[in-house]
Amino acid sequence: MRPLQIGEVAARTELSLRTIRQYEDSGLVVPSAASEGGFPLYTDADVARLMVIRRMKPLGFTLDETRELLTAVDRLTADVPDTPGELDPAVRAVLVARVRGYEQAAAERVAELRAQLARAEEFANSLRARLP
Repeated sequence: MRPLQIGEVAARTELSLRTIRQYEDSGLVVPSAASEGGFPLYTDADVARLMVIRRMKPLGFTLDETRELLTAVDRLTADVPDTPGELDPAVRAVLVARVRGYEQAAAERVAELRAQLARAEEFANSLRARLP
């Protein structure tokens, strides 16, 4: 796929231009390409990274937690066996445990949100039942 301009990325991710720029400024995402005029261009990988950030935010993860997860995922993704960049098994185990911890925390937060939604639906239904 061709690299995307920030407006196209905003439409695809449902993030505002300002939010995307804030994530750039904080180092969470760095556009992988640039136009001939020097404007940032985003690849599919950049868009996927923004989607991870977007999905973590409503679950209450901080930007530092998001950065920690993305760093762990980046390091695991770059880990290629039998190359000079191969991770030490102990380091790999720590990174895998970190990602698993975030997966578990996300699952717990989703369960909490489902419980809150169920209570909100019960409340709305109780109000609806009182209407003529």
